[in-house]
Amino acid sequence: MQERGAAPPLIPDAHHGRGARRLLVSLSVAAVVVAVDQATKSWAVRRLAHGSIHVVWKLDLILTTNTGSSFSLAQGWGTLIAAFAIALVVVLVIAAGRAHSDAMALALGLVMGGALGNLVDRFVRAHHAVVDFVALHFWPTFNVADASIVVGTALVGILWWRSAPASGTGTDASTGAEGTGP
Repeated sequence: MQERGAAPPLIPDAHHGRGARRLLVSLSVAAVVVAVDQATKSWAVRRLAHGSIHVVWKLDLILTTNTGSSFSLAQGWGTLIAAFAIALVVVLVIAAGRAHSDAMALALGLVMGGALGNLVDRFVRAHHAVVDFVALHFWPTFNVADASIVVGTALVGILWWRSAPASGTGTDASTGAEGTGP
């Protein structure tokens, strides 16, 4: 008679479940960002084609397009920028599945959604240009996707900084593990 090894567990381990849930959080946030971004850009293309709107103080809504990257750099490099954005989204999906917290998953979802929102423009909009329309006049004109990238990146940085041990001693805020002293 031949002995069998232990059967695989019917319920996945807790870490796998958290990773799948955090990936779902990131993908859900990204989907909402893309939907809001594309809806606002469609509105801007229809409404702002007839003229800009002054909202308050330095805030205007002005229709512009951008075939380059952030701050209108790299004009005409749309294909390379799109390839970079696709690679970035792949990396973000992997990172989201490995995120150490729900907050990090949310932050990664913001960046992912912003990258995808602008990527959609590069594939479906006229001249493969990203639509920008929020003008502050002391900052480059931007859109919902751009704002999501900036906010998400800032949150990733803050969360990463807060989870790192302060000086190699004490405990790590994200894991509770003791650091190594001198």
